Amino acid sequence: MRQNELSEYFKNGRILVAKGSYVIVKSRRACADAFAVVRDRNETTSIVEQSKLRSQKFLGIEGDWRLITFDMILPFGLIGFFAHVSGALAREGIPLITISAYSTDHIFVKDKDLERAVKVLAKLGFAVRRL
Repeated sequence: MRQNELSEYFKNGRILVAKGSYVIVKSRRACADAFAVVRDRNETTSIVEQSKLRSQKFLGIEGDWRLITFDMILPFGLIGFFAHVSGALAREGIPLITISAYSTDHIFVKDKDLERAVKVLAKLGFAVRRL
């Protein structure tokens, strides 16, 4: 996909900014009420809304992440979408974590970086909706 086609795609896109903070947890088993769970041969990682986190033993925990969802269908053949998004955020010094679903994608940015991230994404052409 060429740059101008990708830019047009962004202009028709919308992001949703979720309320509340999330934590990223490394544990022996998946957390209840997790937004997402990733299991590989080395660990289980759960992303959980901070207010829903239940007490259990964790191997690691990182808090204060905010969820931004790309409220649009992102086809499997879409090339350069995340490169463009992550590049724009990286230029502003904003770290992110990505989660891809079947037809859309999500990013998590630190709470302290949320407003700057939203401005960067709006500058790319995304319409912003806060939940």
